Order: sequence, then structure tokens, then C-alpha cells
Amino acid sequence: MYIAVCDDQTEELELLAELLCQWQKERKVALQFKSYRSAAELLTAASNEKFTLYFLDVMMPGTDGMTAAREIRSFDDVADIVFLTSSPGFAYESYGVRAMDYLLKPIRADMLFPILDRISLREQKPQEGLTLKIGSTLIRIPFFRLAYVEVIGKHLYFNLTDGSVREVYGALRDYEPLLLKRPEFMRTHRSYIVNMLQVSELSPDGVCTFLGKQLPVSRLLYPQLQKDYMQLLFAERGEGL
Repeated sequence: MYIAVCDDQTEELELLAELLCQWQKERKVALQFKSYRSAAELLTAASNEKFTLYFLDVMMPGTDGMTAAREIRSFDDVADIVFLTSSPGFAYESYGVRAMDYLLKPIRADMLFPILDRISLREQKPQEGLTLKIGSTLIRIPFFRLAYVEVIGKHLYFNLTDGSVREVYGALRDYEPLLLKRPEFMRTHRSYIVNMLQVSELSPDGVCTFLGKQLPVSRLLYPQLQKDYMQLLFAERGEGL
């Protein structure tokens, strides 16, 4: 686990560093972290480093944490982001950058450790996904890297989070049971199954993915889709509606 911590307050950085060291000592898990006093400093480092988790203070002079998170998402759609804040008022906005969680200051071990435990457990498990056969080649796609599936005629297009596309011959029903049993995948239209964790906007006019793709939404499916999407977001936070 490679962590970046960004906060303009020295005492907050020191407190989080102490807690990270405490967690590492208690869990005996490999962990490395770096601390930054500004978002600009962090973003410069992130262009050369491969962090798996970012702790971002929301309110910082210059570039704030939310702006920094959007910049991070422009080149890294996999890393986890956790906001540090004195107020939960911005929580809804944090969905737009797919933040894993937010922690209210002052940070305590009972708040921080469950997040680190969850990430550590996830990293120890093999990635779940589906296997596509393209010609004589087998391709494994982790679910979290699949943005959406589109069917055109007798061809399926698996659109990945890095912008690449895998095309296979077949019908959507061949993969529908595997995908729809997972809460993040939802049918938005007869021709689309979408990973709703890759969606930045949902409206009756359609969905917009983090790649900027505009996809249609069935008018009949929209009311239930909106409800299921909100439940998914709150479930990701461990909250209830």
C-alpha cells in the first residue's frame, strides 16, 4: 500500500503519520507513505509516483482537495481517495470523483483503521472479473476496469476505464447474469449495461461516464435506476438511506 497524505496543517500531517505507523505496526502489513503540504506539491509527485491511496484535505490554500482529486482522476481512475474535512457538507460533491470515504477531523484510529483494513483485505484477494475469448486469445477483465458494455447487432463492445474497447461476437444475454448479479452493474437501456461506479452524472437524458461518454437511459428504467444508483453510492460509503 502506497499512500499520499496532503494537508496544509503540519499537526494534521503528523497526527495522520503517527496513526499510519500505528496501524502498520499492529497489522504487520507493508505500508509506505509520503506527506505533502500543498496540492500542487502532491500533484507534481503523483505524475511520477503510483499511489494506491490519497488522503486529501478539502480546504487548502491555492488548489483545494476537491480540485486536486479531479486532477488525479484525469490520470488515475483506480487509486482510492479519502477526504479529510472539518465539515461533512461537501459529501455529495465527493461522489463526482468517486471518493472512497471522508474523515471528519480530528482523525482518530477508530475512523482510519477500518478504511485501511478494507483496502488491505482487498489487495490480498485476486481481482474478480470476466474472461473474454477473442479469436484464439483469452482476455481477463477485472470488473472494476469495465466501464460499460454495448451491444450492436451481434457484436458486444466491452468499454474499459482506460478508453480501450474489446469486441466479441455474441449476445448481451451471454454476460448479463454475471454482470447484473453485481450491484455496481445496471441495465440502463436494452443495449447497455453500465458500471454505475464509473458514472459521473445520471439524469433522464442519459448517463455520463468519467471518460465523458454519453449513454442513453430508458425512460421506463429511469425511476428504478435512480433509486438503485443512490443505494449503491450510500452502500459504498457504508451509510443507509
